[in-house]
Amino acid sequence: MPTTGTLQLIKLEITRALRNKKYLFFTVLYPAALFLMLGGTLSGTTKVMGTELTMPAFYMVAMASFGALTAVLMGNSERIAKEREKGWVRQLRLTALPGRGYVLGKTASAGVLSLPAILVVFAVAAGVKGVRFDAWQWLALTGSIWAGSLVFAALGVAIGYLASGDTVRPITMLFYFGLSILGGLWMPTANFPQWLQDICEWLPTRAYAGLGQAIELGGAPHLKDVAILAVYFVLFTGAAAWLYRKDSLKA
Repeated sequence: MPTTGTLQLIKLEITRALRNKKYLFFTVLYPAALFLMLGGTLSGTTKVMGTELTMPAFYMVAMASFGALTAVLMGNSERIAKEREKGWVRQLRLTALPGRGYVLGKTASAGVLSLPAILVVFAVAAGVKGVRFDAWQWLALTGSIWAGSLVFAALGVAIGYLASGDTVRPITMLFYFGLSILGGLWMPTANFPQWLQDICEWLPTRAYAGLGQAIELGGAPHLKDVAILAVYFVLFTGAAAWLYRKDSLKA
């Protein structure tokens, strides 16, 4: 169970983010706008290459996942790097908050903040393009995309401890755009050369998008996608915890 200190940190992080106008635009409104530009301009009967999904359905999951990725990765990494430079993290170490509580708090708060991005994209898809699913599918889509975002929240924590305030943005952007494009969030990976498709199959964003796509087709997420995300989550949280401890030795 999370400690009181961890819960207080989660509450603080959520409050700070909701006061940030850039967060509200780039993580809540921007993905919905991209959905309208990418998937909302074509017929609802047009199928995406390599899938049985229509363009609006495909891009609804893709942009909801992209919005959640933006919320947890971009916000976490830059905020942590800046907090380290300002001495905020050093102050937290003087409290009773353990290292694992800090990593958990940052990951969990980022995960909570990804939910509005998911819901807004869903609302736009349903209201503007008439995307329709059963009630259980909407719930399963929301739950799977939200849970999957925790993988990238942990990556954001790790990058925040890996990079300095000056280098954190370019490093984050490299992961952000690289994973988004190669994971099929901006375009179907079926358009890529076969050798690149083989690599993309093992990326966390490809598995992430696969969760929602399987649910849209009426089934459960594929075990392979779940397993890939679970492995990456362990790797990213382990890296975040190790980098946190390493940074503590410098303080």
